Amino acid sequence: MPKTRHLVTAGLAATMSLTLVACGGGGSNQSSGDSSTLSVLDYYNNEPDKGFIQKALDACATKIGVTVKRETVPGADLIQGVLQRASSKTLPDVLMLDNPDVQEIAKTGGLTPLSDYGVDTSGFAEGILQAATYEGEVYGLAPTVNTIGLFYNVDMLEEAGVTPPKTWDELKTVAAKLKQGDRYGIAFSAIATYEGSWQFLPFMWTNGGDETDLTSPEVAQALELWVDLVKSGSASSSVINWSQADVNDQFIAGKTAMMINGPWQIPALDESGIKYDSVLVPVREAGQTPVAPLGGEVWTVPATGNKDKQKKAAELVSCLSEKDNELQLAKERFTVPTRTDLLDTYVQDVPSMKTFADQVVSARSRTGKLGTEWPAAATVIYNAIQLGITGKATPQEAFAQAEAK
Repeated sequence: MPKTRHLVTAGLAATMSLTLVACGGGGSNQSSGDSSTLSVLDYYNNEPDKGFIQKALDACATKIGVTVKRETVPGADLIQGVLQRASSKTLPDVLMLDNPDVQEIAKTGGLTPLSDYGVDTSGFAEGILQAATYEGEVYGLAPTVNTIGLFYNVDMLEEAGVTPPKTWDELKTVAAKLKQGDRYGIAFSAIATYEGSWQFLPFMWTNGGDETDLTSPEVAQALELWVDLVKSGSASSSVINWSQADVNDQFIAGKTAMMINGPWQIPALDESGIKYDSVLVPVREAGQTPVAPLGGEVWTVPATGNKDKQKKAAELVSCLSEKDNELQLAKERFTVPTRTDLLDTYVQDVPSMKTFADQVVSARSRTGKLGTEWPAAATVIYNAIQLGITGKATPQEAFAQAEAK
């Protein structure tokens, strides 16, 4: 996930943005006309991602014999615009959605299932297919995905005579030994946004915690770990204000020896010259399988009413997830191919992505159990984290208090 832009679109109940009302071409259906031109909407509006996606779209457009007319918007505006266009029947021919939003838009009837076009959805990572599935139908494909892991400064760990932690006890021990002066042992994002919830999920899920019962002992144990890390001084109390980008800044500045973060930070880490590596997020007990959240965007075919265009749009969506395209996009964007048979080849080509490729196999969709109710649970999670770390509630009480609010 996600970068920040992968998270801000989850508030589906937000007021529709008036700035996007005119984006549908004055209310006329963008899908009118012949099928030789397809309109595309996505939120890759910043470089270099915008250029990488454009290249992939152009290549697929040439392959299937169409011209692509693309529009990009800021991530925070996408869902508001999609809801507006759905109500005015001006959805684009191809729509990219953050994976937690797919089920909500499918529920409105705004998307068409890929089975309508005979698209093969076998061979993809289970988590991303689950995210794109609503009432038994798959509504989109993701060429690549991301997740999170534990990055560490190789030199700092060597100087302290410690190895990367694999369990929670090791994490607390290693983080304490790495604490030195104004340098902390570990940093993570506990901010009161979906980013805070996203970063907490590996600890909660791996420990057997479940979003269907946030008041369980397993969930409280995960929060207790974070609280202990802050109370002991191994992590800064400022984690409640840090985004994932802020955490990465702390790591690059040498203010923390380890951090929880995602592979989208790798270009900045490489540029910094820091000697770093990554491992899976530590588990509470040795032998547990790490489970992390799955981030990434799904390309879908909206119900525009133009059957010929919908068929061509499905060809474009399918093309973006062909093996060569997945590998190319994954290498360019430091993401992970969603076809599991590509993972070994990918890791050979991009060794720095091994942790995240390994994690994707068992990574989970945030909407897998709650579907369209996930945003409400995510809000409870990040509010409970804030209550626990600030000492306003014990880890055992924090989630019940957050739910009550």
